[in-house]
Amino acid sequence: MRIAFLVLLVLSLFLLPNGIGKSLAARPSVVNIRSILQLNSTTGGVSDVAIRAAVEDINLDPTVLNGTTLQVQTRDTNCNDGFLGMVQALQFMETDVIAIIRPQCSPIAHIISYVANELQVPLMSFASDATLSSIQFPFFVRTMPSDLYQMAAVAAVIDYYQWKIVTAIYVDDDYGRNGIAALDDELTARRCKISFKIGFRSNAKKSDLLNLLVTVSNMESRVIILHTGSEPGLKLLSLANGLKMMGNSYVWIATDWLFAYLDANSSVSAETINAMQGVLTIRPHTPKSKVKSNLVSKWSSLSKKYYHSDLRTSAYGFYVYDSVWTVARALDAFFEDGGRISFTNDSRLRDETRGTLHLEAMSVFDMGNKLLNKIRNVNFTGVSGQVQFNAQFELIHPAYDIISIIGNGMRIIGFWSNYTRLLSTVLPEDLYSKPPNTSLANQQLYDVIWPGETAQRPRGWAFPSNAKELKISVPNRFSFKDFVSKDNATGSMKGYCIDVFTQALALLPYPVTYRFIPFGNGTENPHYSQLVQMVVDNDFDAVIGDIVITMSRTKAIDFTQPFIESGLIQMDTPSGVKGSIPACIKFSVKVPGEIPYNGIYYDPPEEVI
Repeated sequence: MRIAFLVLLVLSLFLLPNGIGKSLAARPSVVNIRSILQLNSTTGGVSDVAIRAAVEDINLDPTVLNGTTLQVQTRDTNCNDGFLGMVQALQFMETDVIAIIRPQCSPIAHIISYVANELQVPLMSFASDATLSSIQFPFFVRTMPSDLYQMAAVAAVIDYYQWKIVTAIYVDDDYGRNGIAALDDELTARRCKISFKIGFRSNAKKSDLLNLLVTVSNMESRVIILHTGSEPGLKLLSLANGLKMMGNSYVWIATDWLFAYLDANSSVSAETINAMQGVLTIRPHTPKSKVKSNLVSKWSSLSKKYYHSDLRTSAYGFYVYDSVWTVARALDAFFEDGGRISFTNDSRLRDETRGTLHLEAMSVFDMGNKLLNKIRNVNFTGVSGQVQFNAQFELIHPAYDIISIIGNGMRIIGFWSNYTRLLSTVLPEDLYSKPPNTSLANQQLYDVIWPGETAQRPRGWAFPSNAKELKISVPNRFSFKDFVSKDNATGSMKGYCIDVFTQALALLPYPVTYRFIPFGNGTENPHYSQLVQMVVDNDFDAVIGDIVITMSRTKAIDFTQPFIESGLIQMDTPSGVKGSIPACIKFSVKVPGEIPYNGIYYDPPEEVI
């Protein structure tokens, strides 16, 4: 999920003023959590409240940390300034660090991942960027679902409604590009595709966004995936509404940035809500539980206490809360198993520039691997659900709510679970006790009110104004005009083969623009080998008509299967005239020749080679 803020929580030693050496007793009296947040952002404020709430609850629980006090210090910053955020994060690492609850921003997250590997410090990550993994970063532990699962849920929705092509709009950074790449993979596995994708800068001007939407409106796909942050995402929806792109035939699917905004904000303007009517979005599924209800019930007082009274809790806040608890439980097990806090200087780190970054002050956590193993083995029921990690060090059973924006609120129309990888109206937690049923026949979602206030499923495409027109040649014959012929009155092409072609196009789930081009003067039959060669030479894109399928031609172009079978036919024709058959009809010619048949000479459609 794209969040325009930086979260960096660092668990470090609480150093007394007179200083302590590089080793502490097994259970220090205080463990300090440091955080960097963009407090004026929606998710930054929610995270601040969630972190403080978790720290309060941990310190009040005598069964956790056994007398060690957890504390938190917060620094306000701006995640949009990636360079500044990176510098501040590195400055935090100058203090001896035993674990990190790391930033959400993808660029900074990648930098800190390298640092954590070097210092052997476990990383607890909120980042959903699918390219961040424990394979590249062994100390990386993800504490919320990856974009791989989010995009699998989005692709399942697209496939469920039988849309084959989509347009993707995304913020052009690591988060946006990597998320759309994951979506592309998921769609390809379902024989769907992104027919057009377009990115924009996070600080794009209104005029740039308008131009982007105009370009999208000219595309054939009317299913639009919006993968961005809340601020540009809301602007795009508002501008699209003004361009009449939120009406009939359009489908908008916003990734989980939209739920994060709507869940957390207690007051959303009517104008904002009106601009997103019929939009679908997804939200990480968090099952109902007593611990979740307890946190929700006291959230109002906590948000007032920590100066975020206008913010409600959200699924994202639940994962932040559980991340703090995960580290606390792992530390408790670490100390119980004799873990000690000690550090060793990294001789490879030198501050040769003598600037404000004192890299030589960074130290390697000697028992980082031991703490990492304790984190991997954590297993408890948190406010976000079951907190347990799989072999890839990601949470088990990722699942999503599929949500429709309607009226003044949101309505859940179903769920997607990685357990079955199907859409269902059954709660994901009710499926875990049963063997997974992966039959597509079991997929189901509740009815949706789409943009334009219609209950009818949009077909998802329209004829684009700038699409390439297929040039389809049709033989303009002198004889056998029932198959293909030119209507001299209207100039259009008609015949049985034309009817089959147009009916086949009507069955396609995407548009095809084309133009019939007659080949021949109508007074004599055209030379078909020349017509076939013109397709090979790209003068035409295709040919419709009674073209004979021969071995030499199949080496140059592709043919459809014959769609009429006349059965066995015996006929005699005068010598010197070769028998022939159309590609759409099977004939058996016994004796070549030319004799009257019912007073009419048989003129074959095309010469057999």
